[in-house]
Amino acid sequence: MIFNSRRGFLAVAASAAVVALTACSGGAQPSGPGGAASATGAGFTAWALTGGTSEKAFKASFEEWNTANPTAQVKSDFFANDAYKEKIRTAVGSGNAPTLIYSWAGGTLQDYAKNGKVVDLTGKLGSLEPRIVTSVLDTGKVDGKLYAVPNNNAQPVVMYYNKDLFAKAGIAAAPTTWAELLDAVAKLKAAGVQTPIALAGQSVWPELMWLEYLTDRIGGPDAFKAVATGQADAWKNAAFVQACQKIQELVDAGAFGDKYGSVVADSGADVALLHTGKAGMLLQGAWVFGTFLTDAPDFVKAGKLGFANFPTVDGGTGDPKNIVGNPANFWSVSASASPEAQASAIKYLDTMLFNETYTDTLIASGAVPVTNDAEAKVKASDQAAFLGYAYSMVKDAPSFQLSWDQALTAAPAQALLTNLSQVFLKKQTPEQFVEAMAAVK
Repeated sequence: MIFNSRRGFLAVAASAAVVALTACSGGAQPSGPGGAASATGAGFTAWALTGGTSEKAFKASFEEWNTANPTAQVKSDFFANDAYKEKIRTAVGSGNAPTLIYSWAGGTLQDYAKNGKVVDLTGKLGSLEPRIVTSVLDTGKVDGKLYAVPNNNAQPVVMYYNKDLFAKAGIAAAPTTWAELLDAVAKLKAAGVQTPIALAGQSVWPELMWLEYLTDRIGGPDAFKAVATGQADAWKNAAFVQACQKIQELVDAGAFGDKYGSVVADSGADVALLHTGKAGMLLQGAWVFGTFLTDAPDFVKAGKLGFANFPTVDGGTGDPKNIVGNPANFWSVSASASPEAQASAIKYLDTMLFNETYTDTLIASGAVPVTNDAEAKVKASDQAAFLGYAYSMVKDAPSFQLSWDQALTAAPAQALLTNLSQVFLKKQTPEQFVEAMAAVK
């Protein structure tokens, strides 16, 4: 999924990894690219997303860099998620990409590396690499070579809920099973809540979170792994059909109301529905916690925001502790930039990512950096309740699946979003969805 910073949080557990995060130190004086510690004397550019937990950290870090490097300034531009995706695709393809390219790794990074669009960073970040959680760093590798480094935090998808509305509707706790979820939808509707579950349907990608979790809970992580690795007939796994059936079951129950198709995620409209009391639940990435802090601080401070794992599905084989989302967002260095700009950008990555300023800004925004030493700062944070919950969520996950539209290359990723939208609109049956995806090459 992509978005609003599209996901914002903690460390990654790709298989049953337990990740310890403790406070990052910025005291070292790492060398620049190729071991050179001096400024390169050339500026560079960077594009990233607006909103979420990362924008403040990026801007503070760029300002700190510019103050220390007057002859090697970074010029940054920030874009809404959907606009950025189109703009960066065109820029990279035409050789006009910014020096620092923001991405979610996955299939996009594989394409970049295969086509020589990004710089091989292997061995050029001697000070940064040891400070990054290994499972997160590995997401930025293609065929064993490092082409991207994480620039914020791991971002699991969380089920948020409005505690006040739950109490009003007589719902004692967050649903832990599919039957309980349907029951919560019915009770919220009976209590006068027209949108039991907020969904930014116009953005489409938030719909993917439902398919990802349902497929996992029904068929386990291997169902999508078969797709991602190109196995024949992988889309014909019954878990995909059953997941789509569950989605349409929610649509039929009126779970998303009748206006979800006009709700946009980039503006935080889905988040607003929850904290203004117009929706009872929201399935979104941990990155929107920063939006709650910014847009509804009193709602969070009063303890009205609840959060939980995605519910189980009766008869399913997926572990209820499995999560989906993004290990982090990433910076790559454009191969089309001048050697001088590349050198400055690489020095920036090696010396500035996750230093004290960066780390403190991320945590203050409601996120935790993917460093090996962040646990102490997490526990000391004013938002320790959510951050600690997300930390445990990630730490205990047997599987942390990268968002499907990022794990796949561009063509199948777009086909996935297009066809899934039709499932939500009930213009396509679950069986037709599977047939359409199986036909994508």
